[in-house]
Amino acid sequence: MKNQFKYLQILPILFLFFSCVSNERIIYMQDLGSDSNPLVSSGETIPYETEEYLFQAFDIVDISVKTTNPEINAIFSVISGDSNGQNMSTGQNGGDIFFMNGYTLDEKGVIEMPLIGELELIGLNTKQAKELVESRVAKFVNEGEYFVRVRLGGIRFSAIGEFNSPGKQTILQNRANIFEAIATAGDMTVLAKRNEIILLRQYPDGSKIHKINLNDQKLLGTEFFFIKPNDVIYAEPLKVREIGTGTNFIQTLALVTSMVTAVALVMSLRQ
Repeated sequence: MKNQFKYLQILPILFLFFSCVSNERIIYMQDLGSDSNPLVSSGETIPYETEEYLFQAFDIVDISVKTTNPEINAIFSVISGDSNGQNMSTGQNGGDIFFMNGYTLDEKGVIEMPLIGELELIGLNTKQAKELVESRVAKFVNEGEYFVRVRLGGIRFSAIGEFNSPGKQTILQNRANIFEAIATAGDMTVLAKRNEIILLRQYPDGSKIHKINLNDQKLLGTEFFFIKPNDVIYAEPLKVREIGTGTNFIQTLALVTSMVTAVALVMSLRQ
């Protein structure tokens, strides 16, 4: 009987030690330091390592063409949705305005525009795509009588795992960092393994899996600080979720108290 109560005294200590989620696991952009990297001090500017995005298959591109010719403008406005306020109504209703009115690259990276015809945009940046469209428009309008704008039709990504609002998300911006993406998905739960987030990223020749540490502030100076279209962010759960205990001291203490009370009750009934 004494041995049984001895075990009961040890159990709460073990559960309190292993079950709580420490603040170090959930705080973003900590100053972790490294032997191979200089310590980033507070207030120091961390330069971005950005990569120019190149269009890939199934991307959505927003292309706007304006000319001095009303008839040509009417042709392009049918697709772009500029007429009758279609753009405004689509946005207010919460729909994806670029999906409705933009151009989607097919599996070969080709789009088809009215009057211009097919354009292969895969592997081009926005500036190169703009120059390509302008070269086609110049066949119908004199130089200086047209304006072309090409931009990425929003950033679409998927957030799965330990997010408060997981699923496919869209940020209607040309650039967004990973913390903006996390905020769009409702932030991560307390049980998310922030020091080892899985990032699945598409490249022209395939996809790669990267593991990134959101707790380390040096993330700001890497190529993974800014998300890209079609990124998949997977937040794995901490081991504490397998145990099934609380995520903080109060929750764990309540669970341990209930467990010890239940065990003590069972043992008293067996006497």
